[in-house]
Amino acid sequence: MRIVYFTLVAALLYLFSDWVLQRVEVAAGRRFEHRSLIFFGILLTLALTTFSLLGNLSTGA
Repeated sequence: MRIVYFTLVAALLYLFSDWVLQRVEVAAGRRFEHRSLIFFGILLTLALTTFSLLGNLSTGA
């Protein structure tokens, strides 16, 4: 069941990262040149923190 939670969270993080990037671009008034790297940075940061939290919660540590 844990794999299902991680998969659902990964999909939500992907969508949320895209939304955050779009909001930042709208605020800046332009599309960023290295958009994929910025997206990767947002997604990586969210994934590492969220999956670490999920791992700690699922093991009871």
